[in-house]
Amino acid sequence: MTRHPVNLQADRTPIWGWWLLFAFAVAIYAFGLGGQYIPTNGDEMVYTHIARLTAASGQWLPLVSDLDHMRNTKPPLLFWQAIVAGDWGGRWQMWALRTPSLTYTLLLTAAIGWSTRLITRSTRSALLAACVYLAFFCTFRYGRPFLTSAPETFWLSVPMFGLLWLRLQQTNPDHVSPAASGKTLRRSLLTSLGCGLALGLGLAYKSFALIAPAAAAWWCAEILSSSSRNWRSVLGTTLRVGTSSLIALGVFGLWFALDPDPGAVWREFVVGENAGKLSNSQGYWHMALSGGGSSIWAQLLAYVQNAGLLAFVILGLMWTAWQTWQRHAFKPVLSSHLWVLLTWLLVWLLVFTLPSQRSARYVIPAMPALAMLVALYWTRIARGWFLLSLILSALLMLVLGRIGWVAHVLDIANHTEFAILLLALALGGGAVLAGIFNPAWTRTCTLLASLTVLAIFNITVQPLDGPAGYYAPGTVGPLKGLRIAVPNGFNGQFERFEFLLPGNHFVPYEPARQSAVQPTSPAAEIAQLLSRHDAVVWAQSSPSELEPPCAPDCRTVATRWHLKGRHQAGEINLNNLWYPQEWLFRREWLVMRATSH
Repeated sequence: MTRHPVNLQADRTPIWGWWLLFAFAVAIYAFGLGGQYIPTNGDEMVYTHIARLTAASGQWLPLVSDLDHMRNTKPPLLFWQAIVAGDWGGRWQMWALRTPSLTYTLLLTAAIGWSTRLITRSTRSALLAACVYLAFFCTFRYGRPFLTSAPETFWLSVPMFGLLWLRLQQTNPDHVSPAASGKTLRRSLLTSLGCGLALGLGLAYKSFALIAPAAAAWWCAEILSSSSRNWRSVLGTTLRVGTSSLIALGVFGLWFALDPDPGAVWREFVVGENAGKLSNSQGYWHMALSGGGSSIWAQLLAYVQNAGLLAFVILGLMWTAWQTWQRHAFKPVLSSHLWVLLTWLLVWLLVFTLPSQRSARYVIPAMPALAMLVALYWTRIARGWFLLSLILSALLMLVLGRIGWVAHVLDIANHTEFAILLLALALGGGAVLAGIFNPAWTRTCTLLASLTVLAIFNITVQPLDGPAGYYAPGTVGPLKGLRIAVPNGFNGQFERFEFLLPGNHFVPYEPARQSAVQPTSPAAEIAQLLSRHDAVVWAQSSPSELEPPCAPDCRTVATRWHLKGRHQAGEINLNNLWYPQEWLFRREWLVMRATSH
């Protein structure tokens, strides 16, 4: 990579087109924010459960949970955010709980766009970087739900954005006049305090352990991007970063001071949640080098995986960087902002190859740097990489279109919803064709197609947030205060019924067909559950099961459609991929004893 990034003014898309594309991306994120099936992490319901019970206790601390070993799983700031957003239970809806995450994501997007504009002095390139960040699948998946990626990414990025802006405004960093020395010292102290508080808030959302990559990336970036690399600048940077790190750890440490049971925090969070990720029963080196999903080799592709539909574009960026390094005999001259961005990416990746538990989502706090780099070298990446992303987008549109078609056939989606889906598919298909057959449009159409796939996903699952996906209010409205047995195939998933059947007490059970112990029959299992509970929620096991297996000894009070998640190996294959009614759509019944009223 050379000192000066490519001139993005060469892009022929009019500025109003970029503003329209950015508005389209923001609308995609806002649409269906409270939906049941937005891309998320299975732990979202665990966090929601803890936040709801803590709010019900009327106290900020200690955190409350009915789940064994699932209480101090995250620092309290995450749950306090939900408590405030949910008005202490008065506005307990998913869109309210998720709104802070979306706000953080949009603030991050604004910072990315502003930083890119400072580098290129181009609004067009700023909008491009913002759209690229919103097109990353990891942003779409972890930037909206009630999880920690959006808040932690925002606060942990503050020092990096601050350093980037400082480097861009410095004209003569080697010369500091005597009159300015006092001002420089005051600014350094304020920087240490401000960045320490920002890092502390990031740790208070996720973990104290994140101070390692955050501080290391900041320290390395500040030294490598400086024009005066001497012992004084290194010492000053070390003192500044060290002071901020101590302040950040102090902010996180307030949890121990405020929680009435600090011993439980130590056992459950520090030892159980964090120290456990540094050990593995199969052996550290076996897991690191095995080649599986938790190996070092898989982690090296974390940024590619996080990019989702833009994965090939990221590979193209890497290839472009490699070619540039070769041309410069592996001694490229980098401008200060490129040192900041590259160090941001590389340090986070390096740090998270060390723990025994590795995941691509751990490097999400460095994705803003990747979005800016993609924007800076957008036209330098070969067209072929964009064509591959277009083909990938087309394949996913085909699959999502088929799912939407089947939803319409099953009367899950009405005619209007299906028509909207067809319009979105037409837009996405047009973008793919235009990008393939018109080289001048390939890059812009790749971004449009990627965002359209996200929109199509929203439109495809939206009917399940309507009458088809909820129990009829007129039927279940009178049912309050009941003890209802609900399926719980994963930790905390029973919490979703707080939004489906509010006002009842839910007792989770593991369906026997998913456990090692089999009852005599599904009917016997339901009968056993009904003997101890007022009602049972029973999920359809296969499309051939047309009614609860307990009929006529039980009666169906209400029914709804839901999407089957967490498929076992082999459940989805090439033979049934075209038939989502066999592996995706399932009915769910609320049943009671036949003699109950």
